[in-house]
Amino acid sequence: MGDVLLALSIPVLVFGGGIYAACDCWWRRRHPAPPSPYTHRAARLAEQDMLMLAQEIVDDAYAALGPLYDAPAASSAPGPDGPPAALSSRPSRPASTPDRAPSPPAAVQKP
Repeated sequence: MGDVLLALSIPVLVFGGGIYAACDCWWRRRHPAPPSPYTHRAARLAEQDMLMLAQEIVDDAYAALGPLYDAPAASSAPGPDGPPAALSSRPSRPASTPDRAPSPPAAVQKP
């Protein structure tokens, strides 16, 4: 009789483990854990560090290559030495302001 009980206890334990796993999965889907504020804070700090690094890279690149993009002040009239007529009709870009406030986020468009 002991061998029969031992042989039948294995499927009962496997079946019970499956029932427990199914109930645990159902419970976790219905009651998810709240997000950790420390995780969100760490993500915000990492994002700020990344933005500061990107701003430094852009500022360094503009400092190095900015004179190439500035409009020539001496010859603004189109001609053989001036800019082409197609480019002279466009207004020049304003100078970059590194301490400008960030722009507001774009509106969400629903399809």
